[in-house]
Amino acid sequence: MGYTMNYFDKNEPIANLTGTLPHWRQEGVTYFITFRTADSIPQEKLRQWEEEKKVWLATHPEPHDAKTRKEFYDRFPHRLQEWLDAGYGQCLLARSNLKGLVESALLYFDGQRYSLDEFVVMPNHVHALVTDTEGFQLSDILHSWKSFTANAINKEVGRKGPFWQKESFDHIVRSPQQLERIRQYIRDNPKVAEASSLCNQRQDAAATMED
Repeated sequence: MGYTMNYFDKNEPIANLTGTLPHWRQEGVTYFITFRTADSIPQEKLRQWEEEKKVWLATHPEPHDAKTRKEFYDRFPHRLQEWLDAGYGQCLLARSNLKGLVESALLYFDGQRYSLDEFVVMPNHVHALVTDTEGFQLSDILHSWKSFTANAINKEVGRKGPFWQKESFDHIVRSPQQLERIRQYIRDNPKVAEASSLCNQRQDAAATMED
């Protein structure tokens, strides 16, 4: 890639945005982001997850050390990633035209408003490594991607209502070693998801009915 990757710097100012998930912000760093379709995780699972997280946070007040932060990510963000790979929801992004629409949107301002590294569009979610450029905040970049693609996809398939879940997951990359692990995770995600995907099971069933 022809740009500089910038990692979390404990000596630089950092902002914490409110939300269901933690959202740390630091100017010009590289983020690992995930955003998902609104139907990608069953509501009963989300309610249980939020209740467990509320109890965990109440019993683990900040500041958190490295071990506690790892426990949090294993129990909460990591579990969300596993649910996404299970392939819940309509999985509309499995359609090549809709997948291509999202890919084109991600690439549209690459090199101008942000620098895009590895990314993948899965049937019900998107993973990407992105570095924002001066004057453009990650929150605005995500809003632009999700707003444009939601409107375009709804128009394409003749539906209304929210397409993406409002909140996204983002994580500031800490080191070159972590960057490489995340890159490999993104590359491997299609194979991991295919092994357990409900989307594939539904597609196989639909194909059988058509035969």
